[in-house]
Amino acid sequence: MSDTLTAAPPAVGAPVRTDAPMLSVRGVKTFYGNIMALKGVDVDVYKGEIVTLIGSNGAGKSTLMMTIFGQPRPREGSIVYEGRDITKVPTHEIAQLKIAQSPEGRRIFPRMTVFENLQMGASVDGFSHFDEDLLKVFTLFPRLKERINQRGGTLSGGEQQMLAIGRALMSRPRLLMLDEPSLGLAPLIVRQIFDAIRELNRTEGLTVFLVEQNAFHALKLAHRGYVLVNGLVTLSGEGRELLERPEVRAAYLEGGAH
Repeated sequence: MSDTLTAAPPAVGAPVRTDAPMLSVRGVKTFYGNIMALKGVDVDVYKGEIVTLIGSNGAGKSTLMMTIFGQPRPREGSIVYEGRDITKVPTHEIAQLKIAQSPEGRRIFPRMTVFENLQMGASVDGFSHFDEDLLKVFTLFPRLKERINQRGGTLSGGEQQMLAIGRALMSRPRLLMLDEPSLGLAPLIVRQIFDAIRELNRTEGLTVFLVEQNAFHALKLAHRGYVLVNGLVTLSGEGRELLERPEVRAAYLEGGAH
């Protein structure tokens, strides 16, 4: 994708937000050694939204997700969550603020059973609603109930992704951050996972920040989206508006799902 894109104007008819964002990223610059991976990123996520960040491999999507969660830390800029500056807050404290992350590559505990992995997620919330939350996860992902005593490392890729999301949900997050949930999965499993995200947002108002390479599914799902190119946000707008933009279609949708 070209670096010459200019930011999109606000969508015609889009509502003007007067409330403060739940998550506000401003001017964030993140480095790996001397290499600047994020070059001054601005992103907002409002309560009750699904917001997606799309971009090609190496654009900096996962780096932004990890930076929000405190590893690595930004060298410049600020990250504010529910009115609190969390730019320098330790990762374990960020988790206590009801932010949950399902990281790229799933990173479940392979030697633990499905049940034990879900227990690890619930430990952040002190197990205060364990049975209720377990039922919710099993309703959302019935396959996990069937595999309850199976070790995580023996699950299929799709089942591991369901477990990673389920584990994050067990902490009762107000903000769920998902990093490449469709990566390497069959189309049917991808559809199931995106349907589950939509259902959580629709029925519980869960706020979701989604990093995705599958632009078609992500922009169809999201209320709003951002396009990241070489560490910079080059476009933003409503999800369906971005789907129709020719430069987005050319860069991310040609030859893909339509």
